[in-house]
Amino acid sequence: MPQLTVQTPTGPLTLTEQDSALTRVTWGGQARDDTPLLRRAAAQIIEYFQGTRQAFDLPLHVTGSDTQARICAAIAAIPFGETRTYGALSRALDLPAQAVGRGCGGNPLPVVIPCHRVLGATGLGGFSGGTGVETKVWLLKHEGAGGLLI
Repeated sequence: MPQLTVQTPTGPLTLTEQDSALTRVTWGGQARDDTPLLRRAAAQIIEYFQGTRQAFDLPLHVTGSDTQARICAAIAAIPFGETRTYGALSRALDLPAQAVGRGCGGNPLPVVIPCHRVLGATGLGGFSGGTGVETKVWLLKHEGAGGLLI
């Protein structure tokens, strides 16, 4: 599968393409494959971190269960600079809050599908990307979101 690594303020992000869709974003790596989709995705990631892009326009494919896909779709609908709680997503999806938490942790496309915008009822909650909660705080501050918690 073609991969391309982009340098960001939160560390290198490696983008993975499969079947003409972005399928994974992970921290770390040094991949240098060159495809039109990976170039476009890298440009959009750079624009996001520069503060000139608030939404991604890329073909995505979420691997995993139907529940994972539903959770990722709900997360993707959270606008730039806004947050939702695990509980609010749980009610909207008619799923236990723990399932939403697992779905956030299993999000294969962090940043592009902004799971950092999902917070606990009384705190930040977890984050499985980058350096963990520190990366989540950086992303929320970058978007001007979650001001009462950070």
